[in-house]
Amino acid sequence: MSLEPAQVLPVAVLLSGTGRTLANFLKEIEGKKLPVRIVAVGSDRASARGLQIATAAKIPTRVFKKSEYAGRAQRDREIFRWLQERGVRLLCLAGYLSLLDLSCRAELPVLNIHPALLPRFGGAGFYGDRVHCAVLAAGEKESGATVHMVDEHFDSGQILARIKVPVLDSDDSASLGARVFQAECDLYPRVLRWIAEGKLRVSASGAFGESGRWEPVTVGEGGGNS
Repeated sequence: MSLEPAQVLPVAVLLSGTGRTLANFLKEIEGKKLPVRIVAVGSDRASARGLQIATAAKIPTRVFKKSEYAGRAQRDREIFRWLQERGVRLLCLAGYLSLLDLSCRAELPVLNIHPALLPRFGGAGFYGDRVHCAVLAAGEKESGATVHMVDEHFDSGQILARIKVPVLDSDDSASLGARVFQAECDLYPRVLRWIAEGKLRVSASGAFGESGRWEPVTVGEGGGNS
């Protein structure tokens, strides 16, 4: 499956928590800044607040508890079957904490956003506040966010774009995390716009631009006060 330009993309979102990335997508869509249509929202947790946000927006939702399936592969096969039924052309992970089995995705491209400058501070166990604590403990002068293709491992897929956020001397994990998320709210919709406009073509085999395989892009610095 390869996405062509000039389409309003049917997108699905998988999440495990608050749904603030989903809420940002919906805000961008409502403001006519993001030419996609969210047609499905799934979660591995029935308590995820993001499901309430989706329901309020009249988006179909479904919970996929691993305990209700024989294993991860069976659960993920059902996830991708459901997404195919909904006509999804692009899957966006938004704080989804389970590793997906991609063997049954039927060529569906999958994106994720990570709250650090990959490949540093990524991988199993690096999510949420843990990432920002690790950045601060390492004495880094900058952090940021990365949008990448999803492969069979945590945070190791092809990098599409990064945005940098300065680390301040006064930062704790909460203040750094807040500015990084502010930058994420710019970066993730920006990459989706590139896809919708045909600047970036994504498929299960990778990401490509006009001149061949896509090279990572670093966009303007984020996380400022304005």
